Amino acid sequence: MPNNTKEILNKYNIRLDKNKSQNYLIDNNKLENILRNADIQSDETILEIGAGIGTMTIPMAKKAFKVIAIEKDPIIADVLGQRIVKEKLDNVEIINDDALKIDFPDFDKIVSNLPYQISSPITFKFLEYDFKKAVLMYQLEFAKRMNAEVNSKEYSRLSVALHYRADISIIDTLPPEAFVPQPKVNSAVVELIPKNSVDLNDCFDDVIRALFQHRNKKARKALIQSAHELHYDKKELKALLSGVDNDLFEEKVFKLSPDEILEISEVIGELL
Repeated sequence: MPNNTKEILNKYNIRLDKNKSQNYLIDNNKLENILRNADIQSDETILEIGAGIGTMTIPMAKKAFKVIAIEKDPIIADVLGQRIVKEKLDNVEIINDDALKIDFPDFDKIVSNLPYQISSPITFKFLEYDFKKAVLMYQLEFAKRMNAEVNSKEYSRLSVALHYRADISIIDTLPPEAFVPQPKVNSAVVELIPKNSVDLNDCFDDVIRALFQHRNKKARKALIQSAHELHYDKKELKALLSGVDNDLFEEKVFKLSPDEILEISEVIGELL
């Protein structure tokens, strides 16, 4: 599979902006690995966020029933459209818009070299949809936090929030040299398979956010210091928590498992 990304960028006089996470994959082996793991079938609709000039869009369109390619940059979206026409592909829908601001059409899988600056919000957004699986590019450090173990340095709000929402595995890593322009970080390809989560109470995500703003402190103190995340006054929350007799509230945040944090959120939900 030829990769003529640099040639195309030169042809259309496109200068990519690293500040917009415009880092295009140029390593054919890594590209083929992504497509192989995506396992695209002829009856599947694929969602691609940050489609760029079509490095993945075009080979995916040759396998899939349809590709929905979202590209925010109007100039690059126009180049993508010209390439789609040249390839005589009639199963690509290009959406020139901000992926964070639009509703997604129905899709079966997501395959994307995601703009790293929107990694967290876009991940939680597409997890609101029903789909089979995703194969996605993230910054390596972000990917490590997605499925980090309790009591590890990578364990974070992200780890807990995703624990109940998806099965996540890192299937490949990529050096900066795999992209143009080269980012300053290593990257990772992640396979994400949605799972039917337990019933999460309404304040679960607020509790995670409050706790991990103070991950090295005990849960009770962390919650009080981040009372605003629970839409509460510090003094009022402190008074409410003083009546809670639960050992989990005396454990440091980074030592709490997702199940223990879920239990804390259930106690908070009943209190508030």
